[in-house]
Amino acid sequence: MSDDAAPWLIVGLGNPGAEYAGNRHNIGFMVVDRLAERIGGRFKAHRARAQVVEGRMGPPGPANRRVVLAKPMSFMNLSGGPVTALRDFYKVPLERVVAVHDELDIDYPTLRLKLGGGDNGHNGLKSMTKSMGADYHRVRCGIGRPPGRMQVADFVLKDFSSTERKELEWFVDRAADAVECLVAEGLERAQSAYNG
Repeated sequence: MSDDAAPWLIVGLGNPGAEYAGNRHNIGFMVVDRLAERIGGRFKAHRARAQVVEGRMGPPGPANRRVVLAKPMSFMNLSGGPVTALRDFYKVPLERVVAVHDELDIDYPTLRLKLGGGDNGHNGLKSMTKSMGADYHRVRCGIGRPPGRMQVADFVLKDFSSTERKELEWFVDRAADAVECLVAEGLERAQSAYNG
């Protein structure tokens, strides 16, 4: 299979289970759920310990891309295993892997896209980088820092506040738009359109 025929693997990072569904840490899941709705797909269990949707994204013509949307069903800090297994299964080059994740050092609701870099203390990224290297794309969804003396772990595992929820639909849509732009038009175009 030539690299050109290889799909893009778009991974939403989060924790499986209803009790985590609305958490800040699960915004990656929310974004890939939105993308699955847009391409008309339903998540199915994959043997790589993940839920996946296969489909196509982007405008008709040469910019239309094969994609695999994925939600690892391990916990966040073990995301690297399922992602690497999916990458091997679908023969995806590392530069076509996109991690969609929450980011503490960016204000809510701001997006930043980049290729490669450190994990910034994010356990999902740390696990992915350990498994396959750092040169994959990231769609970083800003959630801001915890207020006062709240611990980071408590903050990320809480649901979005009622004030934040007013903008959450818009934010999830915008992140989904950014992923579509990245896949169809490349990183520079997506950065100039969506980096806040």
